[in-house]
Amino acid sequence: MQKSNLNVITRRGFLGQTAKAGIAAGIASLVDIPLVVKRALAEGSIGLNGKKVLFIWLRGANDALNSVIPIQDSAYASSRPTIGIPKDPSTNYSTVGLADVPLAGSAGSTYGAYPFGIRLGNGFAALHPVLKFLAPVYNAGELALVHRVAYPRQSRSHFDSQAYWETGYPNNTLVREGILYRAMVESGLANTAPLTGVSIQSSLPLLLRGSEAAMTNLTDPNRYDLLGIPNNASGNIKATNALSAANLYPFPTKINRDLLRLQYSNMEKTLGVFAGINFTEAGNTFRDNVKTDDDTDWYPQGQASNDADGYYLFPTTNVKNGGWRRPDGTSVFNKYAVDPAEQSFFANLKAAALVLNKTDAIVAGTELGGFDTHKTEGQFTGPHPNLNRAIGWSIYALRKYFTRYADKAMWNNVVVVTFSEFGRTTVENSDLGTDHAEANVMFVAGGSVKGYQHGNASGVFGCSPGDAIPWLPGPRTSNLNTCGTMFAANTTIEAGYLRRSCDYRSVLGEIIRKHLGATQPQLDRIIPGYADNNEHLLSGGASTDGVMIRGEVGIL
Repeated sequence: MQKSNLNVITRRGFLGQTAKAGIAAGIASLVDIPLVVKRALAEGSIGLNGKKVLFIWLRGANDALNSVIPIQDSAYASSRPTIGIPKDPSTNYSTVGLADVPLAGSAGSTYGAYPFGIRLGNGFAALHPVLKFLAPVYNAGELALVHRVAYPRQSRSHFDSQAYWETGYPNNTLVREGILYRAMVESGLANTAPLTGVSIQSSLPLLLRGSEAAMTNLTDPNRYDLLGIPNNASGNIKATNALSAANLYPFPTKINRDLLRLQYSNMEKTLGVFAGINFTEAGNTFRDNVKTDDDTDWYPQGQASNDADGYYLFPTTNVKNGGWRRPDGTSVFNKYAVDPAEQSFFANLKAAALVLNKTDAIVAGTELGGFDTHKTEGQFTGPHPNLNRAIGWSIYALRKYFTRYADKAMWNNVVVVTFSEFGRTTVENSDLGTDHAEANVMFVAGGSVKGYQHGNASGVFGCSPGDAIPWLPGPRTSNLNTCGTMFAANTTIEAGYLRRSCDYRSVLGEIIRKHLGATQPQLDRIIPGYADNNEHLLSGGASTDGVMIRGEVGIL
């Protein structure tokens, strides 16, 4: 490979060329620059300011209207006679202030003791009661609930829409590079540091996938190392040494050979980093710092007496799942924190949290599936309420973990964000479920998030008649411009679905620029729509399909 002349490369010239050529050419041009100078050329402070992101993919399309509920919209209850969540007759939902926090206590069921929508204090919206553990995070001002999120000309194909969310190119199936992958490339660290982006799931998501840098995916951090060699008590030293030695043999010089060697070197360093992290079940000792859910009788199995701490933050087994296993050894099913079917998700979530907290990784995350609830979705129990429990507990637990057990990731430096490819129909179907629709809700949490009492009068965005783009209560009518928001959808598509008022790229763009530290030119390359005056992703306006969107929400 011909060596580049470092004296002729300037920061201004390099960035100017990538901006003109666009994101695809920009990434391609990175390969022509010696890897050792990429960080020096990079703008912004991604990876240098200690800021991190943990993502949770809610795959299958979450029913946003039964997570963050427009309970003051008269059309909600009539549209969902079976799965809808009722109002508490003793609660004034128009009252503005802190969210309610229903607690079960030692004797009560963790879920079910309060069968009503939890008042969120913005005068209009409510939480599903199984999301009750979000209430203290919301009241601390560290949770933003961004409703009515979608993109222009919404696809209702799971595969296409997930790809659009992950690449940042709505309605473009040719792009195969993820938003967070491009952010890691822009950091200048993607091929010069052992870890930048990490996922803990069955395969590397498109969100972190690209052709010029290697992100990391762990299917099971306790089963294999990154070379595919099983982890066991006796070890596999000979196999590891043989693979390492094989990579020392000389090869003819070819284009990108240096890149491949550096990527392998980074992988070896990653193995060393991960070797110092206890991913095992025995290492899952992280607990709440208060008596969770006011359960003063519970204490861990095997412990002789009670103490001041609460439930385990990562419910990976029955014994560690809320207050399920009582002090006398009996099991009380209604005291679990999450449905037992989701314990494997929490094992992955724990691993993602450990990676962020114990390494220099900038981004880590995992996925929670099962949200395609076409049938018997459930009201207080069933598939969707069970998934809601997992959402609520995961954000509650992550806040406690990155506060109480912080190492390289303080809660103030972490943003937790959820993705889901689209929302679901306003009206429940004949199978007591919901079908594919348009707008959804994004959960954004972190110590620096401007929720209630931290720069915003409410932590709910997009779910109020007083919102920047007002929510219009009421039923479906023949006039798309006057019918209720839950039925307005998109004038270029059809009525009957929740219309968007915010583009998901505006939420991610705000996180990438204000939190991770990208410059605006970097963000324009990471999410090219930011540079398009017709998209209005930054400051809002009429989007490419004519729908008014608010631009960035102001959550950071």
